Amino acid sequence: MTVSGTEALPYRPCVGALIVNRQGLVFMARRYGLPSPDLGWQMPQGGIDDGEAPLQAVRREVAEETGIVSLDLIGESSGTYRYDLPDDLVGTALGGHFQGQDMKWFVFRFIGGEDEIDLNREDPPEFEDWKWVPVDQAANMIVPFKRRLYEQVVSELGHHAVPLT
Repeated sequence: MTVSGTEALPYRPCVGALIVNRQGLVFMARRYGLPSPDLGWQMPQGGIDDGEAPLQAVRREVAEETGIVSLDLIGESSGTYRYDLPDDLVGTALGGHFQGQDMKWFVFRFIGGEDEIDLNREDPPEFEDWKWVPVDQAANMIVPFKRRLYEQVVSELGHHAVPLT
């Protein structure tokens, strides 16, 4: 069921980054200010600015949110994935202007050192913690309304999450 009028709201053009380290693990970060350490984990993501190409947007978002810039592009989604906000978040989340997000996903190999990761580049920071996890755990860490999207992303792109040989 949707909130009256939400069908008229657009989807926010957005990008997401599945970042794989040398061991084949995936970067997950925990959103800032949540009450439980088990809540709010996600991969870096963000909106596409006017006139910005999706690849440019994802590199900018990852750098802003995590400090990570040492990335090699190794894959991307064949299309976009969409999710709807739950009814109680429509009108408040995403500035209240969208019913959800339409996301293009990219896969990167992180080739830097972990000292490059800096969650305090933005004020206020978006994330307060991070960790590397097996790709098959990523969808279980995300908020429920994004879980299907993460399952789709992992299904299409998870094969890139392998250790370097």
